Amino acid sequence: MNTTRRTEAEVQGFTASPQFAANLQRVLVDLIELHLQGKQAHWNVVGTNFRDLHLQLDELVDFAREGSDTIAERMRALDAVPDGRSDTVAATTTLPEFPAYERSTGDVVDLITVRINATVDTIRSVHDAVDAEDPSTADLLHQLIDGLEKLAWIIKSENRKV
Repeated sequence: MNTTRRTEAEVQGFTASPQFAANLQRVLVDLIELHLQGKQAHWNVVGTNFRDLHLQLDELVDFAREGSDTIAERMRALDAVPDGRSDTVAATTTLPEFPAYERSTGDVVDLITVRINATVDTIRSVHDAVDAEDPSTADLLHQLIDGLEKLAWIIKSENRKV
């Protein structure tokens, strides 16, 4: 066992590389957009099973908002600078634009499921690069994937026909 004391200069801590920061930024903007689109759907959903879907959308919105905060704070902890400004989110998200006006519960289920899956696709696309640089941050991505896929399953089950 090495018990040699290190100097302060030798203890620098992990700092995100530019590519690592860019990968987390991609996840951040998609989570922010998912939160916003989930809220848009929540306000404008109408039809059969309205209340159930309305409440499920609240769960999704909370999960995406908390996830975006976790990613942004992780970026700051690693000396990267998150950019959650609305212009940045609108210009860089991979999520399709959410349609305006009222939407039926069946349509909202399909629209939101696509957007959850798009967010998961983004997280999966950066996962291996993030994991190679910092497995601790990859663990956060795992939690996001697990949570989002569970929410997608619960929401899309509203439209499932047996």
